[in-house]
Amino acid sequence: MTSTGPAAPTGIPTRSEAQRRVLTVLVTSQILSGAGLAAGITVGALLAQDMLGSTDLAGLPSALFTAGSALAAVAVGRVSQARGRRPGLAAGYLTGAVGSAGVIAAAALDNPVLLFIALFVYGAGTATNLQARYAGADLAAPAHRARAVSTVLVATTLGGVVGPNLAAPTGTLAGHLGLPALAGPFLLAGAAYALAALVLAGWLRPDPLLLARALQREERAQASGVVAASGPEQARRPVLLLGALTMILTQLVMVAIMTMTPVHMHDHGHGTGASGLVIAVHVGSMYLPSPLTGRLVDRHGPTAVAAASGLTLLTAGLFAAAAPADSVGLLALALALLGLGWNLGLVSGTAMITDAAPLATRARTQGTVDVAIAVAGATGGLASGLVVSTGGYAVLSLAGGLLALAVLPAIAATAKSR
Repeated sequence: MTSTGPAAPTGIPTRSEAQRRVLTVLVTSQILSGAGLAAGITVGALLAQDMLGSTDLAGLPSALFTAGSALAAVAVGRVSQARGRRPGLAAGYLTGAVGSAGVIAAAALDNPVLLFIALFVYGAGTATNLQARYAGADLAAPAHRARAVSTVLVATTLGGVVGPNLAAPTGTLAGHLGLPALAGPFLLAGAAYALAALVLAGWLRPDPLLLARALQREERAQASGVVAASGPEQARRPVLLLGALTMILTQLVMVAIMTMTPVHMHDHGHGTGASGLVIAVHVGSMYLPSPLTGRLVDRHGPTAVAAASGLTLLTAGLFAAAAPADSVGLLALALALLGLGWNLGLVSGTAMITDAAPLATRARTQGTVDVAIAVAGATGGLASGLVVSTGGYAVLSLAGGLLALAVLPAIAATAKSR
């Protein structure tokens, strides 16, 4: 019988067996968490607009839950580094559920301060949803890491697409419970995040990061102490920086345009059903292309796909700027391209970070990078309301598309340095 690689240590499952189980559990948790993730996107800005009576700070909810995700990314990364992926991810989703409960309370009390605090806590779910992609790559072979990442990401599609389309039904449920209709999606988010935490805490065994370390130690021992490095530090650093920059740019542009699209539609007479549909298309496009993106990264390399992300986001900005305000179809197309550009950037950037970061410090490095991504999202969300208030939605869309092109000179500079 042909061997598929070094045998696992006694009592430790083989890499392929463990990877199949890990992906199954992660897929299940991502389906649940996708619904929680979509709630804040769909109605967070509308809640703030209703409470404050102005669009000037309508981007603040997005900024707050992405800022909260920055803090959560640090915490999840550090817990994962010290104790493994299972406790880190489970704690992150449980915190997101607590934040969802706080948003519901704030809506019931009509308390903007509590709303903003709760949205900050709710951001932990967003950070954890993204950190889960790294867990999918811990045990994957280098040639298939992007596909492993994409498998975790695509699982978010079901919950992410269904969630926004439940805005109206959950709003009705909230009304029956004596709550404002816009609190309805957060009822779904709280339940979804709590269930995702339970799934991970109960079934993410063996822990992929801890097992990857154990298998690496065994492989090193069998190789008589000869360690295969991923390359010298000076060669890995430019790749780390490019991967981080790719994801930072795509996150900033995506969050800025996405945040203000429901507000833009609301201001032109569209209801939550129409905006929920557009956001559902957007979230689907963020995650559904992941298997294809993963294959493209594994086959053609992450830098080529990163370049494609910048061009796709530029196209999305042009479509969003040109779309008539009364055209749900064209706005949906623009948001679909926006989601696709984000997906190309995220998968390619994740592959760069995972390939370049040593296993011994991988979780901490990934958490640090995700902090920068979250800060970029917070910046995009906060600035988006101000840009729309002063220049309009078209200006925001065009500016975002042009900013995304900054990834191209970064790719060229990295190629020269290697």
